[in-house]
Amino acid sequence: MSKSQDVDSYILNQDEEARSTLKELREIIKSTVPEAEEGIKYNVPFYEFHGTHVGFTAFKNHATFGIGADAFRSEDRKLLEEKGYKIGKETIQIRYDQAVPTTELKQLLERKVKEATKAQ
Repeated sequence: MSKSQDVDSYILNQDEEARSTLKELREIIKSTVPEAEEGIKYNVPFYEFHGTHVGFTAFKNHATFGIGADAFRSEDRKLLEEKGYKIGKETIQIRYDQAVPTTELKQLLERKVKEATKAQ
């Protein structure tokens, strides 16, 4: 796969079943953190704001939303795992046959913004 120059081309270069999930993740980030600077880093969509960042990546059967370990609390992990999402140290895997956990992602993003602005 060729390197994407922007997030639109990144999404368009993915399999059709991945695109709606990726578009939804993008919209969640942009609507929750409108000041985030969108770009491509490490060949994936990347959003920088207040000295921190988030991003997402498409894989064959799932998208991974990278938010960082600092945004997760144990209760967040437990809730998402109970809903069937695979949680890594800094990531949430969302299978393409799963609904995107919009409410939970927005809450995590809002917390990340709050923590990042305190640190500045």
